[in-house]
Amino acid sequence: MTIVEAVTREEALEGGSANYRRTTITLPLEDRQKTHGRRRSDDGLEFAISLAPGLTLADGDCFVLEAERVAVVVREAAEAVYVLRPRSDQDRAYFAYQIGNRHQKLMINDEELVCLRDPAVRSLFEQLHVGYSEDTRPFTPATVASGPHQH
Repeated sequence: MTIVEAVTREEALEGGSANYRRTTITLPLEDRQKTHGRRRSDDGLEFAISLAPGLTLADGDCFVLEAERVAVVVREAAEAVYVLRPRSDQDRAYFAYQIGNRHQKLMINDEELVCLRDPAVRSLFEQLHVGYSEDTRPFTPATVASGPHQH
């Protein structure tokens, strides 16, 4: 079984690997954060990864399997999420604080705050009377430079 120890971006493939057959592997966030273990592409090709700890794979990352002459491109799986559309910057900051204070991952974009569906988060929203909707979409949370902490 091929063991992949590096990740490149699909658009950065060069030389012979630029012409390799392409396939995909569609992964939810939890699996995109795992840096070791067996993987299976969407079309059934098996391989293993042994990557640097702390890496989170992103859409468009690519594993090159030289022996098989295949480039396996990572796709982010759609996941069940809650979507908040704060009406003000103050609401945005408050909602983000409340979600983060519960150690929940949060995706932040121009108009929305997005977090994975979780009964505790739903309870929080109901307690705070926060309007939200449910959706299914790829989820990549904001990252921070700080390490783990304790209370």
